[in-house]
Amino acid sequence: MPRYADTERQSLADLLHALGPDAPTIIPEWATRDLAAHLVIRERRPDAAAGLMLPPLRGHLARVQATVAGKPFPALVDLVRHPPRWSPLALPPVAELANLVEFFVHHEDVRRARPDWQPRELPAGQQAALWRRVPTLARMSLRRFPATLLIQAPEHGEIGAGAGGEQVRMVGSPGELMMFLFGRQRVARVQLVGPPALTDRLRTARLGV
Repeated sequence: MPRYADTERQSLADLLHALGPDAPTIIPEWATRDLAAHLVIRERRPDAAAGLMLPPLRGHLARVQATVAGKPFPALVDLVRHPPRWSPLALPPVAELANLVEFFVHHEDVRRARPDWQPRELPAGQQAALWRRVPTLARMSLRRFPATLLIQAPEHGEIGAGAGGEQVRMVGSPGELMMFLFGRQRVARVQLVGPPALTDRLRTARLGV
């Protein structure tokens, strides 16, 4: 079974190492050291990572984030590169399910902050693996969006999402759709077809989980 999640992890670690701790990402107010700290916390500090979903814990998350981001950057990148053995996310089947999208999106967060970035030609198997994750993310991210969304990846299929109403069609490769649905609309290369008011709203909507 291909391990695309680990490939993304290692490629991201290589890029972080090459760029250093203060390179920009497409996430406002996050440099590369902040993104690396986020990934380390996600795998190694579940007490703090819970703050991503639970507002009462966000203060604790912010304090831990600042501490982890202050580590020497080579050590921080090494923690990104080598997941903890005790984590349930380290088990191969679970790791692929839980980490492929996480590391793909954050790899692109760094890549697409560079002025000369271009979309990658992903292996067909990786595109298929990303497409399998699109329906759940689309239905979560767009459940309240006031339109009928038809999301299409050529050669992969089409799914529906949205709260109903006028139709908007979104077309792109699975990787680009994933970036869009994770709130990276500004750098996602997808085509939107539908009423301009809805497509404009979709491009600035707060998406993701």
